[in-house]
Amino acid sequence: MSRAPVIGLSTYLEPAAMGIWDRPAVVLPRVYTDAVLSAGGVPVGLPPQPPTAEAVAAVLDAVDGLVITGGKDIDAALYGETAHPENDAPRPDRDAWEIALVRAAIERDLPLLGICRGLQVLVVALGGTLVQHLPDLIGSSRYSNGDATFADNPVITVPGSRVAGMLGASATVKSYHHQAADRVPPELEVTARGDDGVVQAVEVPGMRFGVAVQWHPEESPEDARLLTGLVEAARAR
Repeated sequence: MSRAPVIGLSTYLEPAAMGIWDRPAVVLPRVYTDAVLSAGGVPVGLPPQPPTAEAVAAVLDAVDGLVITGGKDIDAALYGETAHPENDAPRPDRDAWEIALVRAAIERDLPLLGICRGLQVLVVALGGTLVQHLPDLIGSSRYSNGDATFADNPVITVPGSRVAGMLGASATVKSYHHQAADRVPPELEVTARGDDGVVQAVEVPGMRFGVAVQWHPEESPEDARLLTGLVEAARAR
């Protein structure tokens, strides 16, 4: 019997109060690890750290698959733009670490799933750009209700894509983002959009599993298809 695949998940470094202690901590919402466990994987956290070649290689040597999780906006300077007033304060620790992980995972053909910010990291890592504030483009905040409440939105997949193979022609997903892919680099294929044309999924052609989605599949525990696809690819590897 083969062992369960180890899935690395990028984490946050944030202030956290735990009893009498209030100090920076490595954190990640439990829904991510629960989703990996439900899909048959073993989750391990990958905290932000200096992205040396040695550190990146050591981490990716130890895992069978990689999830780049959601979180704060990527620094707009990384794709040559001035930050929109609605953007989060930059988190250079996460940006540098996750971009390095993504690039190395692609080189290794390591099964990769990007979630929300994770899609944006993939786009920027390969030289693309982002729409910094979607309401300026589409005239609504349909993708971000605010107050930690996820919005339901439709996505339409591209026939023949890996995402279509997992989800079918369309799906209703949980959204919480105010940014999205703008110029998608040629190394990626757009494989799902919203009914308004906003990019909702991209894939890395040629990878055994290289998928990133703009929504939050971990927030739909009744539908584990994307996480299961990642874990199965990691197991096969």
